[in-house]
Amino acid sequence: MAPRLTHCFGGSLSSLRRAAAVALVATAALAAVGAQARTSQPEEAGNPPGSISVNELPREAVGTLSLIAAGGPFPYEKDGVVFGNFERILPPHRRGYYHEYTVPTPGAHNRGARRIVCGGPRRRTDNCYYSDDHYASFRRIID
Repeated sequence: MAPRLTHCFGGSLSSLRRAAAVALVATAALAAVGAQARTSQPEEAGNPPGSISVNELPREAVGTLSLIAAGGPFPYEKDGVVFGNFERILPPHRRGYYHEYTVPTPGAHNRGARRIVCGGPRRRTDNCYYSDDHYASFRRIID
């Protein structure tokens, strides 16, 4: 016979088991959602997983890449600021390695959700990532 633990929790043993099962399912679901948010988006036509070619980027993103290579001028005050990689989706590097740039979103009244984050020296575009969901996922930009 199971020990009587119900007096500590104010319920029957079966309701405790049910609550534990619900908590276990909820924890597993949250873990799955978190893992999905941290992975890159599905691969595009023949690209390696987690990448996007310059030709597949929205034209606004191609324009942003051109501005990065030219060193500006950038349309938004926050363009070029250090990206902290707090989501830890991009490869780890020392603080200051990554910089973020806004990709204009047609019809948006603010900066929108689209960004390009580049690592390494400024004006360098060979180590850049595209996010269209405000850092929930990234795809490496390839030529």
